[in-house]
Amino acid sequence: MLNLKSLIGLFALAMFSIAAVFKPLQQREKRPNILFVISDDQSYPYAGAYGDKAAKTPNFDRIAKEGILFTNAFAASPGCSPSRAALLTGLNCWQIKEAGTHASSFPKEFEVFPDLLERAGYAVGFTGKGWGPGDFKASGRDRNPAGNAFLSKTLESPKGVSDVDYAENFKDFFGQKQKDKPFFFWLGTHEPHRTYQKGIGAANGFDMNKVTVPPFLPDVPEVRNDILDYLFEIQWFDTQLGKVLAQLEAAGELDNTLVVVTADNGMSFPRAKANVYEYGFHVPLAIRWGNEIRKGIVAADLVSLIDLYATFLEVGKAETPSYQVESKSLIPLLKSGKKHRDAVFSSRERHSSARYNNLGYPQRAIRDAQFLYIKNYKPERWPAGDPQKYDKDGKLEPANTAFHDIDESADNIVIREWQDPKIAPYFHLATDKRPAEEFYDIVKDPGCLKNLIQDQHYKSQIASLRAKMKTYQIATKDPRETGNGDYLDSFPRLNGEIRNFPAQ
Repeated sequence: MLNLKSLIGLFALAMFSIAAVFKPLQQREKRPNILFVISDDQSYPYAGAYGDKAAKTPNFDRIAKEGILFTNAFAASPGCSPSRAALLTGLNCWQIKEAGTHASSFPKEFEVFPDLLERAGYAVGFTGKGWGPGDFKASGRDRNPAGNAFLSKTLESPKGVSDVDYAENFKDFFGQKQKDKPFFFWLGTHEPHRTYQKGIGAANGFDMNKVTVPPFLPDVPEVRNDILDYLFEIQWFDTQLGKVLAQLEAAGELDNTLVVVTADNGMSFPRAKANVYEYGFHVPLAIRWGNEIRKGIVAADLVSLIDLYATFLEVGKAETPSYQVESKSLIPLLKSGKKHRDAVFSSRERHSSARYNNLGYPQRAIRDAQFLYIKNYKPERWPAGDPQKYDKDGKLEPANTAFHDIDESADNIVIREWQDPKIAPYFHLATDKRPAEEFYDIVKDPGCLKNLIQDQHYKSQIASLRAKMKTYQIATKDPRETGNGDYLDSFPRLNGEIRNFPAQ
């Protein structure tokens, strides 16, 4: 027979067991928030944390200092719409049909992570630029793939800068969501996308003498000032980030929030954006998550932005899609420094309406820790777009007046003054036709100026990356390698101007 002491002991053990069951359950209910912050057209290394002396990015730098700063993060495409679609689906651009090109649609068959997180119990929203440009409604979707839109709040902004009040729109989202519900929020700024207000950088205290001019651009005052204007818009983006961090801190939620800050593709300058060169798809990335990940780390690990798909689903304990994705969760790397990838891939099809019959410039790239191998599938086409077009009256415009895969700007000296002997070499770098293959030693040549494809010294490295990329393309059913590549040129352009070019 049990005595009183034994009964008390059994009762205490039962209470302990019940507590042990319920405590983990309560802990599971307190899932982390996810704040995803993405700028529009920002190349690595234009942030203070990377040592750029002209940039003013104290809030990005804070995320880097209190978390992990990545020096080798890459977008799946050097153009915004396909890059964002790849990130949202965890797949390469050649795997997602219309979504893998610019300004088309977004097939519903591909499950985006905001939807999966929402099904797992997350409140989901976005402000600014989500997925785009493109027409998601044409695919039968009833909202932007980035989530529910919060766009009503605006503010006064300088010319060329969006009037979306990103921080106030986040405040609306945060205030209306169920209090104990975790959230995913996509803060997508329109900055530093062109156009820029000429001289706004210098007028706001940015120093032309501290500017880092990429080696593929002429180091002249006009270019330095243009970069200052670009840096002003990066600062604008960074300021919005700071306001949202302050809101989370005040709410006591910052350390329970996985904060990811990056960009969709590189800077909108010739030979950068819309090119699978370093300055086209090498982007900034910093990640902070309270005490859940390592702190104060600078990581050289190769990371693809499509890896955020699996990362967010793992953090949110969400279901994965029924099909295989190419995303690899960053959690082992974030927590313990586990080796992640030995190479990343990027691709390009159509960017702007820049060629006859709306054709693109198909490229594939593989980048390892030192080398970049590129395959240009249509070397007979102009990489920056056709050099001539018809005006609205059907009249052929003068030569060297198009090149519409370079973002338009009246101050684009590389194109505007192409006949100047000092500028001409840079003009040709940006616009001339390119060989079928390119190979660069990024450690020696981050500007991708010297194509080493015929250099016998690199024969084995070229062969290795060429084979690795082709094997991966075949495994992932890339039409450019499986025999139906022209299919990727067939997708309709649903946004923006359709230009008329002479037949090639």
